[in-house]
Amino acid sequence: MTEQPKAQAKTPRPEASAGSEAEPVRDGAPSLASLTLPAVHREDIGGHLIVVEGTDGSGRSTQIALLTEWLESQGFAVQTMGLRRSALIGRDIDALLARNVVTRYTLALMYATDFYDQLESRIIPALRSGMVVLADRYLYTLIARAVVRGIDREYAHELYALALRPDLTFFLNVRPEVAFVREFKKSPAISYWEAGRDMHLSDDLYQSFIQYQGMIRKEFVYLAKRHDFITFNGEGSVRLVNADLRRRIAEHLGIRSVRYQPSQALVHLWR
Repeated sequence: MTEQPKAQAKTPRPEASAGSEAEPVRDGAPSLASLTLPAVHREDIGGHLIVVEGTDGSGRSTQIALLTEWLESQGFAVQTMGLRRSALIGRDIDALLARNVVTRYTLALMYATDFYDQLESRIIPALRSGMVVLADRYLYTLIARAVVRGIDREYAHELYALALRPDLTFFLNVRPEVAFVREFKKSPAISYWEAGRDMHLSDDLYQSFIQYQGMIRKEFVYLAKRHDFITFNGEGSVRLVNADLRRRIAEHLGIRSVRYQPSQALVHLWR
């Protein structure tokens, strides 16, 4: 069985090099905002989709937890979203990752299935009810991971041509060396996939992590330009980064006060 799925394309697509420059949208390739899921109309959606992107160790999950509490204190109903949380296929992806028996194209397509199942079953219903959806990573992480593994950049984008475009997308830009220290503090074991060991970049775990996360970061820099991300220096303190995020979100949602003090449950994150 061949690894690459059949794609109906007028011309062959070359493999994309990680972080290489390219035109914003190739001729004939749809933008992420040009199509929508069947029976989904943006004008019928009263909620707000806010995405926080970044490499492993960039502080996304910490900021999502703090932002959720702050928004709820402001009277907003909040739904969160992350990768591999689909009831349909999330556990299957976990099982395949644990066994390391999946090809790059199969993995990309399974992640796309996980994404669209969450989009249809959780995100769109929440947005239709007027909720704020906070996404701890969105389709951009999936595109970046696919591209650095040699999957064509436009092919990866076309997988998500039906996806809703976020109202705000934040990119927490962190150097791989800083990310490694953060991840190692959380756990003395760095995961196989966080270090990109499937790509055989280096026999040394640290070097593999640095190279892989550096490739992902470089692709995020490209995506930030292509999709108008709001980029923050994610190496600042949690308080400073959170203050910047709250300020931009408050502008979008019309919140007058950005003052916030975390509860006892989250105060350990406030550093």
